[in-house]
Amino acid sequence: MPELKKVVEDPSVSQVHDSDLLDIDPDALREAERVFAQGILDTMPGKLVARASYEETRVVLTMTDGSEYYFYGFMGEARND
Repeated sequence: MPELKKVVEDPSVSQVHDSDLLDIDPDALREAERVFAQGILDTMPGKLVARASYEETRVVLTMTDGSEYYFYGFMGEARND
């Protein structure tokens, strides 16, 4: 897998510190994705949601016209480990 090796050797990857990743607030990320998804839905006047399903990594909205929209990133819940 030469592509993977290329990414791992990229200097920007080695500059990411574990503490930077730990400082990310998962609740804030979920809220940002919720706002983003709402913004998309607001651009669909006249469309009606026929069904919404929650999958492990996404929310699937099926509209009455049969089209489907997938939303990622705001699934999960806070855990106290």
